Amino acid sequence: MTEPFRPHDYQKTAIKFMVSRPVAGLFLDPGLGKTAISLAAFKVLRNKGAVRRMLVIAPLRPAYQVWPAEVEHWQDFNDLKVVVLHGPDKEAKLKQEADIYVINPEGLRWLFQKLPRASPRDPWRFDMLVVDESTRFKHANTERFKTIKPYLNMFSRRYILTGSPAPNGLLDLFGQVYLLDLGNALGRFITNYRMRYFDQTGYGGYTWLPRPEADKEIYEKLKPLVLRMDGRELLDMPPLIGVTPPNKVVVELPDKAMKTYRQMEDQLLASVEGEMVVAANAAAATTKCRQIANGGMYHEDGESFTNLHDAKTEAVAEIIEELQGKPALVAYEYRHDLDRLRGALGLDTPYIGGGVSASRFREVEQQWNRGEIPVLLAQPQSVAHGLNLQGTGAAVIWHSLTWDLEVYEQFIRRIWRQGQKEKVIVHHVVAKDTVDLAVLRALASKDRTQRGLLDALRAHLKARRS
Repeated sequence: MTEPFRPHDYQKTAIKFMVSRPVAGLFLDPGLGKTAISLAAFKVLRNKGAVRRMLVIAPLRPAYQVWPAEVEHWQDFNDLKVVVLHGPDKEAKLKQEADIYVINPEGLRWLFQKLPRASPRDPWRFDMLVVDESTRFKHANTERFKTIKPYLNMFSRRYILTGSPAPNGLLDLFGQVYLLDLGNALGRFITNYRMRYFDQTGYGGYTWLPRPEADKEIYEKLKPLVLRMDGRELLDMPPLIGVTPPNKVVVELPDKAMKTYRQMEDQLLASVEGEMVVAANAAAATTKCRQIANGGMYHEDGESFTNLHDAKTEAVAEIIEELQGKPALVAYEYRHDLDRLRGALGLDTPYIGGGVSASRFREVEQQWNRGEIPVLLAQPQSVAHGLNLQGTGAAVIWHSLTWDLEVYEQFIRRIWRQGQKEKVIVHHVVAKDTVDLAVLRALASKDRTQRGLLDALRAHLKARRS
C-alpha cells in the first residue's frame, strides 16, 4: 500500500541540506529515513534540471530491498524507475532506461568497465552519486575505494549516508569524506591525515590515538559538508532498557567446557604477554574463546564443529519463556550457535543470516512486522543494515556478543527505531569468567577504537592472572 510522503521537519531540513550543496554527508541515526530523504532530494534536483540519473551504491540487501521498496511505498516516488544491477541479467538491466541504478560495492569494477570515462560525444551516465552505508569506504586502501576513486569527479553531485560514521574512531572518516570533497577537508592522503591529527602509540606502535582537541578540529572542518542528527533528540522514542548499564544474564560453563575454555585462554594469555596480540587483531584473537563460551568450537577445517555445552542456549530459552509470547529477536554469530538454538527452540524457528536469500529476508521482515513470528534468530553482521523490524518487538537477546560497536548498535536499531511503540529490553547472555565480560565492557564503554577492545581484553586477562 502506497501513501504520500509527508516529511517531518528534520527530514525537510535534511532535504534542503542536500539540495543546497553539491556534496554532503548525512550522518543520521537509523530510522530517520535516509533513503526517503535522498529520493526526495533527487526529485527536487531533477525537477530543477540539475540532475538526470542517480547511481546508488549500497550493501547487497539494502540494494535489493530498501531502495526499490521505498520507491514503491511512497506515492511521491512511484514515477521513478529503479534498476538493481545484480545477478546474471545485470548487463541487460544496465541497458534499460531508468532514473535510479542501484549496485553493491563489489559490482563497481564491472560497472566502470562497462561505462568508460565520459567523452564529449558520450557523456557520463550519472549525475548524482549516493553512497549508502558509507562506512564500507572508510579505508582508502581497499579495492572498492581504489575502484571508485578515479570516477568521483564524474559525478556533479555526491552524497554519503550513514548512521555510524566513525565506528572504530576518527580514522574511519578519511575515506568517506574523500568521496565527497576529494581530499579538500581532511587532505588527499591518509598518511598526512594521520600525521596531522594522531599520535602513533600503543603496543608495538599499531595504534593511532587522536591528539587532544583533534575531534573538535576535524568536525569543525566537516561542518559545511555534514549534517548530523540524533534520533533520540528528534523522535518520541519508547524506552530502551538494558544497554546503559548493560543488562547481564550470567551463566556458568560446565566443568568440562570450562576446562577446554581455560586451555584456549591460556594460549591467548601467552600471546598477549608476548605482544603478539595488537589492537588491530584483538577481536580475532578471541574467536576460539568466544566460540567455546557460546557453546561450540569449529575444527581446523572451518566447517565441522563440536558442541560443548548448552548453558547459553538454556538461558535464552528461559528469557523467551519469561516474555510470555512477546516477540524476541535473538542474536547469534556462528553456525553451531544457530543449530543449538533451533534445537532448543524448535527446528521451525525462523532465522536470517549468511546464506539466506534476499527474498527470504523480505518475507521474514514482513511476517515479523505483522506479529506472526514470536522468536526470530538473526546474525547481526548480516542484518545490521536495511532491515526494519519496528512493527513489533519487545526484546533483543544477545546469545553471541560482538566486539563491533557499530554492528551492536545497528542490530538493536532494527527494532528500536522510528515506528516502534513498545519499550525494548536488551538482554546480554554472558558466560562467567570468560572473555564475554571483556566484550561487554568494551561495548558499554562506547570506545569506538581498536585500542578500547584491546584494553578491555587485557583487563580481563590481567584479572584472570591475578
